[in-house]
Amino acid sequence: MRILILTILLLLVVPGCRKDKQPLIPYVYVNIQLFPDSMDYIPEGGFKYIDYAGYRGIVIYRLLHEQFMVYERCCPFDPEKTGARVTVDVSKSTCSDSVCKSKFILYDGSPYAGPSPYSLMTYRWSYDGEILQIYN
Repeated sequence: MRILILTILLLLVVPGCRKDKQPLIPYVYVNIQLFPDSMDYIPEGGFKYIDYAGYRGIVIYRLLHEQFMVYERCCPFDPEKTGARVTVDVSKSTCSDSVCKSKFILYDGSPYAGPSPYSLMTYRWSYDGEILQIYN
């Protein structure tokens, strides 16, 4: 009886410990400042690409006046693939990668179409009403 209970427990616990291995996007130190209300203007519902930071660049999406979403532009499905970079779609609420054909929602970075089961990598940010600080 003990062996049966132990076997059942192992069958329930061991698969729960396994995680789907997400491809690793190479780490790049990020610490930049922007002025989204003036020099680096980003309207509410708008976006801005930063090509000089991150692994393949950064996309900043401004949800509300004081709420931003900051993502790595490298597609998380296959980060080593040359040219795998997300671009914001015409709707300005989604973005997609033309190489792997994955599509993501800009509100939270989650995938909604294509082969990627992974969300976009996010960067931390803080905003004091004037300066948007992006870092990792």
